[in-house]
Amino acid sequence: MLIIEYPRCSTCRKAKKWLDEHNIEYEDRDIIKDNPRKDELKEWIEKSELPIKRFFNTSGKKYRELKLKDKLPEMTLDEQIEILSTDGMLVKRPLIITENVILTGFKEKEWEEKLL
Repeated sequence: MLIIEYPRCSTCRKAKKWLDEHNIEYEDRDIIKDNPRKDELKEWIEKSELPIKRFFNTSGKKYRELKLKDKLPEMTLDEQIEILSTDGMLVKRPLIITENVILTGFKEKEWEEKLL
């Protein structure tokens, strides 16, 4: 399992604590030092069957600065993935990647259902 997170994010720290408490092993990846690439994002979005909007950090400063709320609906899926791949701060975190499950954000109930 891979967890893509931002070390200064309190939700990410809470998520990692939850994984530790449930003895779930994971590989940790800093979203700033190693932002998801376009090919990875495309694969994860397809595999997750989630709307691409779930992969955007819609409450983030960068999202607001770029006025993506207004721009995304006019963009193709490929264009949206391209933007996501440019800056880790645009990506919803934590992001959990397993062979069968992709999770965006930390929702304890959802994580219990999908990971335990």
